[in-house]
Order: sequence, then C-alpha cells, then structure tokens
Amino acid sequence: MRGSPEGIPLSLAGLRPGQRGRIKEYTASDPDLLRLMELGLVPGQEIEFLKIAPLGDPIEVRIMDYDLCLRKSDADRIPVEPLS
Repeated sequence: MRGSPEGIPLSLAGLRPGQRGRIKEYTASDPDLLRLMELGLVPGQEIEFLKIAPLGDPIEVRIMDYDLCLRKSDADRIPVEPLS
C-alpha cells in the first residue's frame, strides 16, 4: 500500500484503485467542499477508490453504498488515512 512522505497528508486523489481509506478531519471552507460533505464525504467515513478515467479525471469512489465521481482537484482537497 502506498503511503505519503512524513508530514504530508495523503489525499483522496492519492489513493489507488482498490485501495480504501478513512476521511480525516477537514473544514468546508468553500461551497464546493460543503457540497462534498453533503454527499457523505465527512470525517470518519470509510471510502474506497474504485477507478480513474482514462485521461486521469474524474475519479470514481464508493462511499456509503453508492458510487460517486469526483473531479481530481476536489479529491485532492479531501485528506484520508489509508486502511490496510
């Protein structure tokens, strides 16, 4: 499982297909992040990276029994802790 360098948090976009993680604490500082929280991307929630589009954007994740496509730029702003 791929980790991140010491002191640099891993983002949702940093996970690889098939890898799972748990969303870490973050603040919804703009309407885009608030919308992601409304979709279930809240701290403590387990998430699975499913696949990435052929050109690298968007990505597809599974959270709370549904699949969600996200722009990579949005996924970069969601900190996660990888699960083994």
